[in-house]
Amino acid sequence: MRDLTGAASRRPDPVLRIEVELDGAEATQAWAAHLASVLRAGDVLILTGELGAGKTTFTQGLGAGLGVREGIISPTFVISRIHPSLVERPGGTDGTGGSGGTGGAGGSGSGGPDLVHVDAYRLGSAGELSDLDLDATVDRSVTVVEWGRGLAEPLAGWPDDPGASWLDIELIRATGSGEPGDAGTRADAEAGTIVTDFSDEDGTGADETRTAFVLGYGPRWAGADLPG
Repeated sequence: MRDLTGAASRRPDPVLRIEVELDGAEATQAWAAHLASVLRAGDVLILTGELGAGKTTFTQGLGAGLGVREGIISPTFVISRIHPSLVERPGGTDGTGGSGGTGGAGGSGSGGPDLVHVDAYRLGSAGELSDLDLDATVDRSVTVVEWGRGLAEPLAGWPDDPGASWLDIELIRATGSGEPGDAGTRADAEAGTIVTDFSDEDGTGADETRTAFVLGYGPRWAGADLPG
């Protein structure tokens, strides 16, 4: 993967824009579960949000909708986790034989994609993200990368693949920064921007209304009918 920080991080124009109002944690999980119904193996989601925005809550709902093994928490201290699919494929064979945790095979024998949950905040470049060997799992998984703007787009094939497609989802609390993009900018020497490492694992603001700003990039999401 190439380093996309600084000026090279300019993304193409999105082909899809939606804005969804979410009334607390339960609504956030329900919407994420609904979104999961349109996802498939190979999809990459870049997820952003400040303290209490609901990043982990969203990912838990996504995992429930995908039917992966439970136990989704913030990946801050382990960087990445694989949650194997438990969906039975035709014939009754399920994916419980897969392994979770950082690395591992996941539930590749199951009827649904695994969920790979990554926290890229402490990574300084796309090369460090590449060192996690996510390329080995991306084709059979739905990959969610927190703090991945400017780093994780190559997982979807950008900028080399003309079919590169991904979703950029930012969660904004009603009492937070209030502007999409504010929480989603990593430390960038060229831009002079510094952000704080936030985790919403403590459930701060769980009952607050928040807004999900969703941008779709690439032909996969052109004209897509996403929930919201």
